Amino acid sequence: MPFNFPIFLTWLRIVLIPLIVGVFYVPDTMMSEVHRNAAAATIFILAALTDWFDGFLARKWNQTSAFGAFLDPVADKLMVTAALLVLVQLARIEAVIALVIVGREIAISALREWMAQIGASKSVAVNQLGKFKTACQMIAIPLLLYYGPVRFGGAAVFDARVVGEWLMYLAAVLTIWSMLYYMKLAWPQIRERGGVL
Repeated sequence: MPFNFPIFLTWLRIVLIPLIVGVFYVPDTMMSEVHRNAAAATIFILAALTDWFDGFLARKWNQTSAFGAFLDPVADKLMVTAALLVLVQLARIEAVIALVIVGREIAISALREWMAQIGASKSVAVNQLGKFKTACQMIAIPLLLYYGPVRFGGAAVFDARVVGEWLMYLAAVLTIWSMLYYMKLAWPQIRERGGVL
């Protein structure tokens, strides 16, 4: 198993996942709800930054590897899934939203694996629609974890709860849209092979 700094950052992202969840189990006597929310949002943002840096550094330092390419999306999906489950538990998003997003990730991951096996992985490569969907949910999640007014200079700039909810609904719509787009791209291969994945 190769090990370098970009892979270390990916492992760090995985290690941070239990902290995002665990902070909500800290007793009220040790941490207030406001501090729990701020801590969870901060940890999630830190984890998300490692996602950007590990890919950037791997390319810049020419340290890309098959293992890194495998581990990076796994870490991303674990992080998003854990955060969505926390938000459902806290009643900050509806379970159907989490199901749509997680279900799409499972379906598209399976589709990409199958397409890679038949040598057609480029047909379902990540596109701009998928990137925009990811951006919406990666902004929405920390806002919903924070779940309060964002202040700057003592004044409330915006309500993280409201903005986060709208972005999460947009992410859910884009999730369905991008899944249909990928299925459309893969459909000729599916039809050619008798519809058997």
